[in-house]
Parts: sequence; C-alpha cells; structure tokens
Amino acid sequence: MAYVDGFVIPIPKKNMAAYKRMAATAAKVWKSYGALDYKECVGDDLKVKWGLPFTKLAKTKSSETVVFSYILYRSKAHRDAVNKKIMQDPRIAKMMSEPSPFDAKRMAYGGFKVLVDGKKQ
Repeated sequence: MAYVDGFVIPIPKKNMAAYKRMAATAAKVWKSYGALDYKECVGDDLKVKWGLPFTKLAKTKSSETVVFSYILYRSKAHRDAVNKKIMQDPRIAKMMSEPSPFDAKRMAYGGFKVLVDGKKQ
C-alpha cells in the first residue's frame, strides 16, 4: 500500500528563495534514496470561502505564506528505510546545521496510508 509523508509549513515570504533552494536539495536526496515522488507547493489560492483555509490552519501572519508538501513511497516500510538512509546523508546533515528558513515547531507533519489513488482508478 502506497504511503505519503505530508507537511504544512508556514514560511515567511521573505524566506521563500532560501526555502526553495533547501527543498530542491531535499528533493534530490529523497529521490536518490528511492522516494517515488516529492512535491513542494506554495500557497496560491488560499482565500477560500468554505472549509478551513490553510492560512488559518497554519496560523500565518500577513508576512507569511503556506507550503504544502508531500513525499510518496511504495509503503510505510519503504518510507522507514528511505528515511533511515536520509538521516545519514551528509547533504541533510549540512542542511540541518544551517539556519532554517522556517520555524520547525510550527510545521505540521504526518504519515498517511493512501486511501484512493487516482492513477489506479
């Protein structure tokens, strides 16, 4: 069963270029260890009239935006194996030693079992 790690991250707009550089490196690392897909998506149409807007969910300030991202794996076991290798990669260690473009304490994260896969419908 496919598995996804999902993230919702409030990020200062002034830090988006730094975040994009960091995310581009992370994408290369995750894909090199077998992640099936890696997406980083910046908020665009966030003033919705129904439901709970991501900006409210993430409690963003006017100077911030929201990034929604996900990484796709074959299974939870595959995710665990990939992430074990990731944490030993020197590119990730370097990234973790540099100042972060966002407050990690405000990041929402979770692992998800895929319920419906549109590619298989």
